[in-house]
Amino acid sequence: MTRPSLDNFRSPTALARFLLTMALGLGIDLWTKVLAQTHLNGESPIEFIPGWLHFTYTVNRGAVFGIGQGQRSLFLVVSALAILFLSYLFATSDKQRFYQVVLGMLLAGVLGNLFDRYHFGYVRDMIHAIPRWPNAFPWIFNVADSLLCVGVFFMIVYSLFFAPRVPDERRGFPVDEQVSV
Repeated sequence: MTRPSLDNFRSPTALARFLLTMALGLGIDLWTKVLAQTHLNGESPIEFIPGWLHFTYTVNRGAVFGIGQGQRSLFLVVSALAILFLSYLFATSDKQRFYQVVLGMLLAGVLGNLFDRYHFGYVRDMIHAIPRWPNAFPWIFNVADSLLCVGVFFMIVYSLFFAPRVPDERRGFPVDEQVSV
């Protein structure tokens, strides 16, 4: 396991990528949640793109797809652990600029839903994609959920195709060489 360094926490550009992405994502998430709670609470859904994208307000006391209803304490602990893990990944991200942005997206998603769970005991959701086919995608989600899903997708793609590879000692390359992008 790579020992974390504090270099990225001392680098203004690395911190800016990570924290500005997080702040922008978190700001948009919280803003849209306030708008939804204010303008959609108890109202009919707004058909933004009829049959494809509707805005409606609902609360989710569970996690992804409503799993684990009422497990607020567990989700608060998991969120705190996710924040620590994302901080560790940022510390070990060296000069991987895109990866630092992705980590900021993930942190924004975690913090957005953590804020809701801590202050309200549930997560505020408002985006209903593909409502024309209720069995295809019946779930309602929010910007934080979107940041988490897109961030995980980008992390997987980046890890598979673009992440720096540490040379393998069995192939005659020293293992302790650092590769940076």
